[in-house]
Amino acid sequence: MNTVQRSIIYPWLQNIRANQVFMVTHSLDELLTAASAKFEITAKRIFTPQGGEVDDIKLIRDDDVLYVSSGEDFIAKDKLHIQGQLNKNSEWITLNVGGKYFTTTRDTLTKKEPMSMLARMFIDTIGNEQRILPSRQDQNGAFLIDRSPTYFEPLLNYLRHGQIILDANVNVEGVLAEARFYGIEGAIEILLTMAYDDNLEKSGMVSLTRKDVLKALMSTPISSELRFQGVDFVGADLSKLDLRNINFKYAIMRGCNLAGANLSGCCFERADLSHANLQGAQLVCVRMLCANLAAANLHSCNFEDPGGLPANMEGVNLKGANLEGSNMAAVNLRVATLKNAILRNCDLRSAVLAGADLECCDLSGSDLQEANLRGANLKDAAFELMLTPLHMSQTIR
Repeated sequence: MNTVQRSIIYPWLQNIRANQVFMVTHSLDELLTAASAKFEITAKRIFTPQGGEVDDIKLIRDDDVLYVSSGEDFIAKDKLHIQGQLNKNSEWITLNVGGKYFTTTRDTLTKKEPMSMLARMFIDTIGNEQRILPSRQDQNGAFLIDRSPTYFEPLLNYLRHGQIILDANVNVEGVLAEARFYGIEGAIEILLTMAYDDNLEKSGMVSLTRKDVLKALMSTPISSELRFQGVDFVGADLSKLDLRNINFKYAIMRGCNLAGANLSGCCFERADLSHANLQGAQLVCVRMLCANLAAANLHSCNFEDPGGLPANMEGVNLKGANLEGSNMAAVNLRVATLKNAILRNCDLRSAVLAGADLECCDLSGSDLQEANLRGANLKDAAFELMLTPLHMSQTIR
């Protein structure tokens, strides 16, 4: 009767358990059965520390250190450590999503959407408070994710090449739900557009054209209010038109061309102007409360009212928008989202930016004299070559 100190090596999971004592009685099978019960694996093979396989119980001596596997070949501790480091630092990563394997690179998962759940699992350049521990690995070393593989595949392809391409049998709403789960912001914006277009096609709704708008303008007396509330203008060319004082509240103007248009006094409250072109437009006294202008082009726009009435853009989404060279004196951008927006050489004198998100915003060469930046998020914002010094004690409190 021998007592054996043994350790278990389970190569694929790189899991080592040591200093367990077993009583060896009559046969090798009994030892394997005891090891299986103790460590919750199917123990099939026993090795010496040198890698020799034990096939006879008589070869075991007192205080021997033995290694057990569930069928895998022996891996020495030093090689196992090296293998673990290679897996940890490998550029190639395998994910087991709902039972289906996806192999991709670390850069694919981390570069395009660095704050997504997947990036935060595998990126090495963020703080510990933002990091997410990788999920458990299966017997093949793949990271387990209990989600739909059908909806995950288009998102992985988006991280690879920046496009969302769906097969005919893949539901856009399902992919959108997964994009929200993983926190892939760029994909969410694209999928929202695709979902809207799908619903529009199913409902039979048609976007209004330039001709429709001109007809409405000509048939409406100057003294009457023209309302396009909630109307669809997706992709319409309304450039250089006089559209003053029109009610566009809740209108869908995504990708609309409004370059050079006179939009003074218009109401765009909660309207969708994402990816729209408003370059050189007149936006005096506009009301854009909580409007969506993500990635819109507002280069060289004029918001300043000679009479002193400011444009109201409180809570507007200008994420990634281009406002370079715009006159935005006294504009109200309280709690607006301007992350990654371009505001180079803008006139922002007396503008209200309290509580605004200006992370990674480029304000180089802008005039921020007497602007209110109280509570604004200025992380990684650029302030080079400003026309007037930014007195932090006066403007950021």
